[in-house]
Amino acid sequence: MKELIEKLLLELGEDPSREGLKNTPERVSRSLKFLTGGYWVNIDELVNDALFTDANTDEMVIVKDIDMFSLCEHHMLPFFGKAHVAYLPDGKIIGLSKIPRVVDAFSRRLQVQERLTTQIADCINRVLKPKGVAVVIEALHLCMSMRGVEKQNSYTTTSSMLGYFKTNPSTRGEFLSLINGSPRYRT
Repeated sequence: MKELIEKLLLELGEDPSREGLKNTPERVSRSLKFLTGGYWVNIDELVNDALFTDANTDEMVIVKDIDMFSLCEHHMLPFFGKAHVAYLPDGKIIGLSKIPRVVDAFSRRLQVQERLTTQIADCINRVLKPKGVAVVIEALHLCMSMRGVEKQNSYTTTSSMLGYFKTNPSTRGEFLSLINGSPRYRT
């Protein structure tokens, strides 16, 4: 990858041997491997033994304001924001730290926000088999802010609702009202 980045620097009209760029190919290579590390995450290993049987828990569980960073697959520019994830248990609960880890596993890939939102919801649904899953992501896309339309304060919001969150308007409404205090939702 380092050789490709050197060629890229040359194509941009830069001198890869100048002082400030000497180690850039190595740094960019390490950075890209980290930013796309989600390709190598095994979800079943990630969840590991953090699934617990609990027949008495049937109320909504929400982890909100999860910092999320990804790379747009169209321009390889960052998009970042907050993910809000909820589920309705059906006999099983998951260790809370696993939910942000699932968000990271899918966001650390070349992505579009729409697919990312669905992948997170589908994963939680597959692993837990809950009564419902809801995911809302709010993100700022540098491909819209730095280039293209150059709109610096335009956030994109996507949602995926499964099970009761999709079929029951009051369940969906409760979730949306509970994330209402999140940074982008504050008025």
